[in-house]
Parts: sequence; structure tokens; C-alpha cells
Amino acid sequence: MGVEKEVLRSGTGPKPVAGRKVTVHCTGYGKNGDLSQKFWSTKDPGQQPFAFKIGQGSVIKGWDEGVLGMQVGEVARLRCSPDYAYGPSGFPAWGIQPNSVLVFEIEVLSVELGRLLLFMRSGMSCYAGLRYWL
Repeated sequence: MGVEKEVLRSGTGPKPVAGRKVTVHCTGYGKNGDLSQKFWSTKDPGQQPFAFKIGQGSVIKGWDEGVLGMQVGEVARLRCSPDYAYGPSGFPAWGIQPNSVLVFEIEVLSVELGRLLLFMRSGMSCYAGLRYWL
């Protein structure tokens, strides 16, 4: 099956490029095999947005492929088959059973474009050093 993407809100910025850093807000569902149960969220108290280099295998395959096609500011729901999530190992610490289908709601906050980092910030555009806010 792979990864299926449902766009919840269109983005206005560029798409991430493989090998570059992307920062997202994410909420994951599928705890104990129940797609309505959250197992993790960057929006929970004490959590922060999650940053990773896209297309490098540092995250599950569903994220590498699904987020790669998103734009800064976009919010999408990614449904990942087990082979695009945690597979036969699952992730017991988070209550993810082996061979679980998982759903992630992801918002792309920023992407690195060479030395330029593009952000979404309250719909405002401004420059600050090597960072650019929309």
C-alpha cells in the first residue's frame, strides 16, 4: 500500500528537497492498533516541532515519501501501511504493535533551501539573517 496523503490545508511555500532539513508539527495515531488513539504529538505540552533530513532514511518511509511532496504551510494526513511505518518490529515504547497501519497529521513548518530556511510565521513575510518567514 505505501503512503496515502490527504491534504487538509494547502501550503504556499516550496517543497522540501531530499537531503535537506525539514521541520514539522506531527501527531501520530494508531496506538494499540486503534487509529483513533494518539501515540505522540509535537503539540503536546513539553514537546517541540520535529526536524529531520528528508529522503535519508532517518524517519519511517511513509514520512520520507509523504512529506517530500508537501509544501511549507501544508497540513496533510498520511496513512502509512506497516512496511512504510514500523513494520514487524512495531514501536512498543509508544504502544505501536507489529505490522500496524499508522496515521500521521503533519504540518510542514519550515524547509532548508541551501543556506536559506523558509518558515511559516503567522502569515507575515520578513527576513532575519539567513532565515525567511512567510
